[in-house]
Amino acid sequence: MNPHLRDVAIPNDWDRRGLPGWSYHSNALLELEKEYVFRNHWQIAGHVSDVPNAGDYLTMDVVGERALIVRGKDGVVRAFNNMCRHRGSRVVADSQGTCRNALVCPFHGWVYNLDGTLRGAARPRSFPDLDKTEFGLMPLDLEIWMGFIFIRFRKGGPQPSVAELLKPIEAEMTHYGVADMVPSWGIWTQKSPVNWKSVRDVDNEGYHVAMAHPALQDLYGATYFDEPFINGVSRSFATYNPHAGRRWSVAQYIKLASAAAHLPEHLRKAWIYYGIFPNNALSIMPESVQFYQEFPLSTGETLLRGAIYRYPDETREQAAARYLAYRIDRDTMNEDVQLSVWSNESMLSEAFEGFYLSDLEYGVRTHHDHLRKQIPVLGLETAPEEKDMWNLNEAMRSQV
Repeated sequence: MNPHLRDVAIPNDWDRRGLPGWSYHSNALLELEKEYVFRNHWQIAGHVSDVPNAGDYLTMDVVGERALIVRGKDGVVRAFNNMCRHRGSRVVADSQGTCRNALVCPFHGWVYNLDGTLRGAARPRSFPDLDKTEFGLMPLDLEIWMGFIFIRFRKGGPQPSVAELLKPIEAEMTHYGVADMVPSWGIWTQKSPVNWKSVRDVDNEGYHVAMAHPALQDLYGATYFDEPFINGVSRSFATYNPHAGRRWSVAQYIKLASAAAHLPEHLRKAWIYYGIFPNNALSIMPESVQFYQEFPLSTGETLLRGAIYRYPDETREQAAARYLAYRIDRDTMNEDVQLSVWSNESMLSEAFEGFYLSDLEYGVRTHHDHLRKQIPVLGLETAPEEKDMWNLNEAMRSQV
């Protein structure tokens, strides 16, 4: 029996509509999403093993904001706006790397210590005395949970601390020792020609697995179930089918991954997915864990980003299983990209009349409900005028 973590009863006579089609192609709405969804909610930047030593750094760009995560000489991982206090240049241009003792802006050569304080401006006599803290890099909210680095661009926000947010899945995740894992192949990115919500809509339900994902259906289709978004967190769980192995990659994976003696019995053959509102997911398997997420580049283009992490002392069997799981996931992601394209493009048609969701897609509805709470204008079936979108939404927010 696959265990549920929470009460997941689907209400009777629930509203089976999804978000209105106009919301997937509105530039004005995208500006509201940047403001109320992406800037003020937690985002996964990476894992502590991505910055193992003093001077190691990661960068991440999100909806016009730029984050810099760096480990200091004191061993502390910190996050800052990747923005020089002089003229706003990127302090670090690369997505990942190492600096020796300081961060040097490539524009004019202002120098920052690894803790973000200003070490000194180039040609300091051309400036008044500069306070090292006041003119230091601007810090961002940062929390580390199970080794994952979460950042937030705006101080505070509608979500609680990461530890509180993810408390419902903490006990289950603890079995895997994720904090001690190390990178497999580094952080990857890929662009997809759809609205970011179309990516999330596909990922938030397993109704399509049987038809669209032959490898996953072979691996665990008979046992898969979804738990919807509750207070910002969803969960999907499956264990290997008794008859799994019709496909070569699945058959070989099960042979190598089925031992998993480091896990309790009920998790030794489990694949688990946790959704973290608004756009993050953690996927955990007996031999590895990964995060993935999506960020809007425009109404019709999305950046996909993620990474896989492994045990530092993995066996040859675990390494092979990890590669096979990656192959299965790679095919699944390509299939999901195509599904999201077909769904997203339909919303430009006059014939599109909206979603009508199955009970197996209740997770989609609950994610949409979370979005509506942040952006109440999403409750309107008819698109407002683009020029009126912001003011109308502000008026609706004030009434909540």
